[in-house]
Amino acid sequence: MKKINAVRVNPAAVQRAALASAALVAIALLLSAGGALARGAPESFAPLAEKLLPAVVNISTTQTVKREDGPEMPRLPQGSPFEDFFKEFFDRQQRRNGQRPRRATSLGSGFVIDPKGLIVTNNHVIDGADEVTVIFHDDTRLEATVLGKDKKTDLALLRVKPEKDLAYVKFGDSDASKVGDWVVAIGNPFGLGGTVTAGIISARARNINAGPYDDFIQTDASINRGNSGGPMFNLKGEVIGINTAIYSPSGGSVGIGFAIPAKLARPIIDQLKEYGRARRGWLGVRIQTVTDGLAESLGMKEARGALVANITPKGPAEKSGVKVGDVILEFDGKPISEMRELPRAVAETTVGKAVKVKVLRQGKEQAISVTLGEFPEDDKVAAAGAEGKKEEAEKSSALGLGLAKITPALREKFKLEEDVDGVVVVDVDGDSPAGGQGVRPGDIVRKVGRNQEAPRTGADVKNQVEAARKAGEKTVLFLIERGGNSRFVALQLDKKKG
Repeated sequence: MKKINAVRVNPAAVQRAALASAALVAIALLLSAGGALARGAPESFAPLAEKLLPAVVNISTTQTVKREDGPEMPRLPQGSPFEDFFKEFFDRQQRRNGQRPRRATSLGSGFVIDPKGLIVTNNHVIDGADEVTVIFHDDTRLEATVLGKDKKTDLALLRVKPEKDLAYVKFGDSDASKVGDWVVAIGNPFGLGGTVTAGIISARARNINAGPYDDFIQTDASINRGNSGGPMFNLKGEVIGINTAIYSPSGGSVGIGFAIPAKLARPIIDQLKEYGRARRGWLGVRIQTVTDGLAESLGMKEARGALVANITPKGPAEKSGVKVGDVILEFDGKPISEMRELPRAVAETTVGKAVKVKVLRQGKEQAISVTLGEFPEDDKVAAAGAEGKKEEAEKSSALGLGLAKITPALREKFKLEEDVDGVVVVDVDGDSPAGGQGVRPGDIVRKVGRNQEAPRTGADVKNQVEAARKAGEKTVLFLIERGGNSRFVALQLDKKKG
């Protein structure tokens, strides 16, 4: 065996050497990271700004606003020395208000997408305007007409008639942009004129409750009042977003701005150009989020998809066999992880296209072919119901709910429509699971249980609850209707009966 000679080591010297080595490694890493950052960011945004500024425009709008009536003349004792004075003053004010309506102006931004004069902006920039003027980078001013606008996505398309071809920009692939990528925003903040700011993408797919198709890109590039409708560029000079909103307690930029992604905007802009309005796909369902409690009641391993709570009569979904209680898991090959993903997926699909919809029904997945209709502008969801019968029924209770079959007296008490039949909630225990879920007197119980059977009496509901308890289920699924709108609630079972 080879002998290894022992060597005496000074611990303090070893510690100093280790610290020095760690410091050298840290410096090397910092230098490497700094080099990487330097390579990722441009030395200057000037070449990009010089190229893009001519295609970005300021938009000035004017509208006539009727003056509101001023304060009423005070009541004075008859013969008061002030009566004539106040009467003359208020008469003069009313004549002035009637003869001189107020002219309100506002400023926003936009960008040219076609050299012949097509300009994109936000709908809220031009909404209600009597006159729209586009101001270009060289201070040329042209009157614009509105080709089309869409309130749901806050987009509008304008047309001007230039004497020569305009500088323009192209849309890019917003899906290819990642959190942390550099972006450049150009707009007209506070009416100052073309202004360039830079930042990064802070987040994707933000929902700020601005509309049914929220999917905003969030950025820390400075966006202020007047930037609305302006473009957000990637470093290739492609439009990947349209600046539309900010979060700000003060009204100025705090580094939280939002842009409509190009993927959502492009098809809408194309439709505004061709039809003057948006033409979205329409499924004809009302949906709700699948919560953990609902997922358990439906026998699902995880909460996902969109739960169908109501179906528009004679709509595409009803014609294709989609049913209330179905959970839509996939639409046209796209998985639906959250409820809010379905409206966007449907809206982005061509009207008239036949798509495959995968649903979960009573624990089993099945595919349904649905031909999409066009989203109706005045969508009224009618409540389906059978003609009511007049006989009285005994009141029953279940899970803190007082239930009864609808009678003429109950119909009058809760102001129910004549064609509504079934079981009505007549009282609710505020401390019960139903009270905690917001169920209240006057609500209609449409369906109960995992198999979603329609009850005709309060006793039917109670029997379904007892059956679920005997089966060892922890919750019971109720479809509750109020004012023609339906929603599912999962009510927790207790160990007691009734």
